[in-house]
Amino acid sequence: MSILIDPAAQTAQYIDSLGPEALAKAQAYTIGNHWLLLAGVLVSLLTALVMVRTGLMDWVAAKFSGLSWALATFLTGAAFLALSDLIQLPWVLLTSWQRERDFGLSSQPLGDYLGQWALDLGITVLFGGLFLLGIYALIRRTGARLWVWASGFTAIAVLLLLLALPSVFQPLFNKYEPVPAGQVRVALEKIADDVGIPHDRIFLYDGSRQSDRFTANVTGIGPTARIAISDVALKGASIDEVRAVTGHEAGHYKLGHVWRSLVAMPLLAMLIFWLVNRLFAPTARLLGSTATLAEPRGLPVFMVLSSVLSLLTLPITNTLTRNGETAADAYSLATVGEPDALASALVKTAEYRYPRPTELQEMLFYTHPSVEKRVRAAMEWKAAHPEGLATKP
Repeated sequence: MSILIDPAAQTAQYIDSLGPEALAKAQAYTIGNHWLLLAGVLVSLLTALVMVRTGLMDWVAAKFSGLSWALATFLTGAAFLALSDLIQLPWVLLTSWQRERDFGLSSQPLGDYLGQWALDLGITVLFGGLFLLGIYALIRRTGARLWVWASGFTAIAVLLLLLALPSVFQPLFNKYEPVPAGQVRVALEKIADDVGIPHDRIFLYDGSRQSDRFTANVTGIGPTARIAISDVALKGASIDEVRAVTGHEAGHYKLGHVWRSLVAMPLLAMLIFWLVNRLFAPTARLLGSTATLAEPRGLPVFMVLSSVLSLLTLPITNTLTRNGETAADAYSLATVGEPDALASALVKTAEYRYPRPTELQEMLFYTHPSVEKRVRAAMEWKAAHPEGLATKP
């Protein structure tokens, strides 16, 4: 049985409901983000040139040269992470704080933003320094086979991050509390039951502290898995929209997308380390560095190569994530059965993700399928199913 609707017409109605001014603003924001990806590589290049030409990293490495190899490597790596972030702070403030405020996507005060930036920097310096210590230990022991061993090391690091993220790191930046008793909690408990997450792992967090974006997430693996919904969603969404969006996020968990990432990311790391191993020496010469791959003072060269290679592999990673988002939408429709609520919730994300990109823009830059495509899929599901009926997969 099918509902007599026109999916194309209903999709156009949803997208056009934003109005031409909002659509133009979303397009400007989204295309600006695409240019910022390229600009970010140039900023990395300029940062590397500053650190190499001033001899900053040579000076840092010399300061720690009298220590044991492991401690000197850790401290040099940590210092590089701290110094590079400090050099790039004006750029970060312009693009990640001021720009978000200019487009009406955040109202976070500067002092609060800087406090959280400093906290993030501290975490990055500590754990990033340990990660770099592991990489340089592998370089010493494996030489040309670094790319194989580094991928395995990356897999372990990603696994530990996934385990620690919900319980250790996220609470440092936001306040997480149980979702209050009521209609929303009842709805979320049903979704939690569907994916095997205990009721005491359902949280509400103050996402409005950083952003006005409508969002929810299911993070963690195994005993650390939990459902978290931003207070933004509760303030500006219907109960059906909350159910539809949370059902989408639960779909990522139920379908095991996190495990796919544990395979894909190490494979990508293998490719990047293989290329870095071959491109490091000529890149160092171009930048004016005398460092070798095995020396932590060569981290500015490593940063440039990683930035360029990450940008070049973006279409691959984006394709993987888009496929996952499509599958999660389908899961939400099949289990929650709220196509109109999912569509209206998706339209609320269009303010920071232009809903009508070209096919090339979507392929290269979009981590999610376009909002127009996702709404169209929801309307096609609606046309193919009786209203209010959710067919379990």
